[in-house]
Amino acid sequence: MTRPKAILIGPPGSGKTTIGSALADRLGADFRDTDADVEAAAGKPVSEIFIDDGEPRFRELESAAVRLALTEHDGVLALGGGAVLAPDTQRLLAGHTVVYLRVGLSDAVKRVGLAAARPLLVLNPRSRLRELMAERAPIYERLATVTVATDDRDPGDIVEEIVKALPPAEVR
Repeated sequence: MTRPKAILIGPPGSGKTTIGSALADRLGADFRDTDADVEAAAGKPVSEIFIDDGEPRFRELESAAVRLALTEHDGVLALGGGAVLAPDTQRLLAGHTVVYLRVGLSDAVKRVGLAAARPLLVLNPRSRLRELMAERAPIYERLATVTVATDDRDPGDIVEEIVKALPPAEVR
């Protein structure tokens, strides 16, 4: 059965794409981001899916992308920040190595940038990001088999901490 070596979760700005790519390189594996899968399936950027089709449609596409990636990807997988909200996704993550990239609000704001095309952060980005992080943190913590703090840290150090926490079979 194909299964990811590690699944990265966390809020916007936690470093899922940056750390995921570096971790995949370190493990000699492929990197996959479910947001990119959603964009490919819809033929447009996530921000346009939200505007044109609404958040419920985006969440449907996201759940389908996660379900597919969990069955066919054997590298490092990054999930969109809100993917963990779906109960089906939460169930599917059971038994996987799930890495929660924990980030503080100030670092997340610096990384996301308040002008970035993040549909859920449009009106009051800092306040909305704080709300999203508070709402989702308990879910991230519950689902994680590994939690790594990312604030003020070099990506290489974060990757090495994750590698040390992975099951030996996943590291070569």
